[in-house]
Amino acid sequence: MELNLKNNKPIIFSGVQPSGVLHLGNYLGALTQWVEMQNQSNCIFCVVDYHAITVKQEPKELSRRILDVVKAYLASGINPEKVVIFQQSDITAHTELAWILNCIARVADLNKMTQFKEKACLPDRQGGSKESVSVGLFDYPVLMAADILLYNTDSVPVGDDQVQHVELTRTLAQRFNREYGQVFKIPEVAVRKQGARIMGLDDPTKKMSKSASSPANYIALTDAPEIAAKKIMRAVTDSSSKIKYDLKKKPAISNLMTIYSLLSGVSVKKLEKDYQGKGYGDFKKDLAETVKSFLAEH
Repeated sequence: MELNLKNNKPIIFSGVQPSGVLHLGNYLGALTQWVEMQNQSNCIFCVVDYHAITVKQEPKELSRRILDVVKAYLASGINPEKVVIFQQSDITAHTELAWILNCIARVADLNKMTQFKEKACLPDRQGGSKESVSVGLFDYPVLMAADILLYNTDSVPVGDDQVQHVELTRTLAQRFNREYGQVFKIPEVAVRKQGARIMGLDDPTKKMSKSASSPANYIALTDAPEIAAKKIMRAVTDSSSKIKYDLKKKPAISNLMTIYSLLSGVSVKKLEKDYQGKGYGDFKKDLAETVKSFLAEH
């Protein structure tokens, strides 16, 4: 793979798993940020298919979803003339470096990873037991570290659920450099202030996820506008009907307000003012129309 890097510009690396349909959370939390970065940085965007197979995948479906992810990149405004887009499994150096990093990583490092603990206990795992999940799922963060370090990455744009993995990447790079000299650049993590974690429509305590058991959890980028509108209207809300942004006391409406703000460009404060004295029904109807317009245009 040839990297035509722009001189003196930072290197950005990030990727999306082809493990399910891409959804609004992927778009608002990652893809829009990538589009903003592509003019100021050397951007390398990967389809991380090796990460996807840490859980069981149907080969034909996985092949189709790899192409779907690339299509979503392009549809979001990512310009292949400005960035590098590639499939992780095409570059053998990813797994080669992962093995080297495995030899300096410690089990204690990986035992700290909260995302593994969460995924290992999902209902679709056999018995919800850590003993039944793949070693690949446990070792996922080390492969992610290899992905990042391989390209002398300066900054890694991620959702807040991946920050711990980037911190492990930094730890492994520093450990390697102390032992063998200054080999790896120490990357920084980039988390956007708004939209770093879009929550599920059916449960505002859990992240919107393409692997969720119910499609009511997410709005897929491939959803028909009318279907997406129905999901918005059925989205969980809080007990009080006041339109107010408060992540602790009103997580459901706060999540919907974040989605509305990011799609419309209207600040959360302005939304609070605009919907003063109105209820959830009015808010949801307007958000549903905004989502419909977004999907129709993309």
